[in-house]
Amino acid sequence: MSDVIANIFGSAAAVCSVTSFAPQAIKIWKERDASSVSLKTYSLTVTCFALWVVYGVMTQAWPVTAANSCALVMAACVLAMKWRFRDGDPEAKEGT
Repeated sequence: MSDVIANIFGSAAAVCSVTSFAPQAIKIWKERDASSVSLKTYSLTVTCFALWVVYGVMTQAWPVTAANSCALVMAACVLAMKWRFRDGDPEAKEGT
């Protein structure tokens, strides 16, 4: 397989990995509610991406490091919002 084709597939995978967290993050932010998001799943996902980043650095696989660093940031944002909005927005509930 040519390097160009492999790089196209790798780049597409990286873009999909990074952007896959955007819909969940946007939904949580708009609704200020993350009660339906699994804390265990996102904790494991963040750990997974952190390990991939370490692997990428140790093997000097910079595409792996860069892609997984971006995905780590996105997944960590969802995890942080899970903690922040785990029971919904308390301020929104006060107004009702």
